[in-house]
Amino acid sequence: MTPPAPPIAPAVHQGAGRGPLRAIAGFEALKGALALLAGAGLLSVLHRDLHQLAVALIGHIGLSPGQRYPALLLSQVDVWAHEDLRLLVMAAGAYAALRFAEASGLWRGRAWGEWLGALSGGLYIPFELWHWAHRPTWLASAVVVFNAAVVVYLGWQLWVRRSTATAGA
Repeated sequence: MTPPAPPIAPAVHQGAGRGPLRAIAGFEALKGALALLAGAGLLSVLHRDLHQLAVALIGHIGLSPGQRYPALLLSQVDVWAHEDLRLLVMAAGAYAALRFAEASGLWRGRAWGEWLGALSGGLYIPFELWHWAHRPTWLASAVVVFNAAVVVYLGWQLWVRRSTATAGA
């Protein structure tokens, strides 16, 4: 009598069909890279006169600092100038590290990457729904739907992984 064949793992975790996981991984890596760029941008203005920088930028694009929107920008810049931006730089770095870790785990098809993606994406959904309820735009709707789809997909991947593991035990 031949021994029973081992259960076949889902194709997504075998390499074939890993496209959606890799697409999500690429998107997460992009978010991490953008966070790094934002942190580097903040770091580059850390010890500079933000007000003067904003006035120069406004003048460079041909606007007058006295106009409504440039004046609003300058008032906000004056508020930021008195804040300690190092905390924001550190937060951007931590966020980027989290996104890169998630992207790495998803790219390699690791369960911890799927868990990290599902949990971190799920944390945003209540805030996105709150924002959507107060400012319902097509972009806010797309963000909620996309993030929910990613969380549901990763949750489904984890469920398939677990049911395959329990079936083989």
